[in-house]
Amino acid sequence: MKTRLQKEKEIEVLHREFEESPNALLVGFQGIKVAADERLRRELRQANVSYRVVKNTLAIRAADGTPMEQVKDQFAGATAVALSKTDPVTLAKLLTKWAKETPVFKFKAAVVEGRAIDVKDIESLSNLPAKEELISKAMFLINSGAQRLAVVTAGVARNLAIVVDQVRAQKEAQG
Repeated sequence: MKTRLQKEKEIEVLHREFEESPNALLVGFQGIKVAADERLRRELRQANVSYRVVKNTLAIRAADGTPMEQVKDQFAGATAVALSKTDPVTLAKLLTKWAKETPVFKFKAAVVEGRAIDVKDIESLSNLPAKEELISKAMFLINSGAQRLAVVTAGVARNLAIVVDQVRAQKEAQG
């Protein structure tokens, strides 16, 4: 049994994690096999996602004053929290895949960029491209406009050089 001091420290740690992570998914995992849980934790760790099973009473107290406060009524039963500081799409993709493979794995609530979203929207979120892919597409679009401008500008200079060369050739032929 934990002492009051240990519980207070755990609440502080959870509160800090909830504050620092604007993206979170609450999941129910009642009945998941140990081997599957270990695989899940390994995959989430590789993706820089924090995952922990929480004691509901402590999590409710830790959620006060954080984005998780919006979903604190969902801390009931066996609850785990997956937190991502940067990318909600990767978080949703990984956990949606697990929810499809493991029927006992259920979504309870979600917070994306500090706002609570409906559990039904988690699958839509998982279908979005990853943040890096979106940045790559935006950079391509920005670069393509500059590249086209450079090609057009170079074409004008090239055509001018060809005309000047043709004029020089005509003058040499005439004279």
